[in-house]
Amino acid sequence: MGQPSFQASNAVIYLTYGAFLIIGTGIAWKLRHQSKGEFLAGNRTQSAFPLALNFIASALGSGILFSYPELATLAGVQGVVVYALSSALPLFAFAAVGPIIRRKCPEGFVLTEWTRQRYGRPAALYLSFMTLVTLFLYMVAELSALGQVITALTSMNGLPVIIVQCVITTIYTSLGGFKISFITDNIQGAMVVCLVIIATITVGVETKIDRSLIESSGLTKPSLLGWQLLYILPVAILTNDFFLSNFWLRTFASKTDRDLWVGISFASAAILVILTLVGTTGLVAAWSGAWPGPGDEHAGDGSIALFLLLEQLPGWVIGIVLVMVVSLSTAAFDSLQSAMVSTASNDLFRNRLNIWWIRGAVVLIIVPVVVLALKASSILQIYLISDLVSAATIPVLVVGLSDRAYWWRGFDVVAGGLGGILAVFIFGTVYYGDAKSGAELILLEQGLYEGDWAAFGAFVAAPVGGLVAGFTAMACRLTFLYARARITGRRFDALDRPTPVAVVRVADGSDAEDTESAREPGVAKLTGKFF
Repeated sequence: MGQPSFQASNAVIYLTYGAFLIIGTGIAWKLRHQSKGEFLAGNRTQSAFPLALNFIASALGSGILFSYPELATLAGVQGVVVYALSSALPLFAFAAVGPIIRRKCPEGFVLTEWTRQRYGRPAALYLSFMTLVTLFLYMVAELSALGQVITALTSMNGLPVIIVQCVITTIYTSLGGFKISFITDNIQGAMVVCLVIIATITVGVETKIDRSLIESSGLTKPSLLGWQLLYILPVAILTNDFFLSNFWLRTFASKTDRDLWVGISFASAAILVILTLVGTTGLVAAWSGAWPGPGDEHAGDGSIALFLLLEQLPGWVIGIVLVMVVSLSTAAFDSLQSAMVSTASNDLFRNRLNIWWIRGAVVLIIVPVVVLALKASSILQIYLISDLVSAATIPVLVVGLSDRAYWWRGFDVVAGGLGGILAVFIFGTVYYGDAKSGAELILLEQGLYEGDWAAFGAFVAAPVGGLVAGFTAMACRLTFLYARARITGRRFDALDRPTPVAVVRVADGSDAEDTESAREPGVAKLTGKFF
């Protein structure tokens, strides 16, 4: 029972990484002659089943082994179900919105490209900055979770494992780009599904439940936190998914809209089952006595519930879990790396910069990612900071998806996003009674689990405040433009529909307007305006 030996742990971990390195570099060698466009994206190349495996691999990471069991020990069955549904169902937003954006922006492969076309360059740069920050935070969270899992399961130092993973994923994603990440995610996604099935059967057979602990734990009863999470988690996860370029790359990679719907349907079902099973380990740990409960001074917090449960199982089970952890983390991390390369190249340099400069920049970014990952103790807080920013920005951004909202501009989007964050600060100041606590609420330093209404209020203030600020900005903008038109004697045209023009991609990767082809059906698009 308990941990495998030091030698066995090293063998399992590094042999798994070695296998991924061989597979990754082998596939990358075959892709060495691909163009820059193929390196950055794979538009309309993938069928439903590979898409499903990719969404599974991209949506999961080693952090789930902490966060889902922890929530189970706090909000019980209600929390497990809400968290799993809130993580799986938002993927359908890509099936619904992806085809709309692809029709409006057929040459794009990330959300920021449509934003640039619809709202202009300043708004696109604002969203690109938020996207890159989100990817950076997710990379930090993933490496932090990996290090903590390795330490918890094996008592090994997590730093060498983190460094090895960074080196391996950087090698094969630098050689193969998006396609290599997509192919390796297929393999890793299939592995994770198989390993979860094996681990679930083993835990079910080996663990003994003390029925007397079920009722006394209170985990089968609804709670205030559980009811709050019905709103917080869907808003947080749905809006934050929009910031993740790895999802958009896979959305644009679908051959047809049908492939996208089928792939996401399978992926959502698998993710729902996997996350429910992972979250349930928190309940099993509490009901088997492996996790004594919050009242026990030796229990620790619920984030380690799964690992306390695993300590009671045979060492070979932990070996399987180690392979699953490495697969989960590698799949998530290489997806984030390739997404950062594609986003930076497209949004910041319009694909004009040599791709090796972008690769080099991502390698340099890995250094602060590793440093912060070693210092980050709360994985959940990292996610929550990103969630709050996305909850403020995405609602005002998607207003422009409607053709009837042609009067909505990039200025309104940026002002709305920043106004949503300001609204959180104002709410926190009023709620706590001082500005310092209001500022700390933006970082959600108290997390979700304090039993008060601060986090709930923050996730209400962010989207509502963002929309109010956006419409206020629009009113101010229209007022200014109307006044300027009256003073200068010009016609007030701020509410006119934008003139359709065609934007074609030329040889150097830049955009050029083609007013003649704009007259052809299905070719025209609206030029983005910031103000």
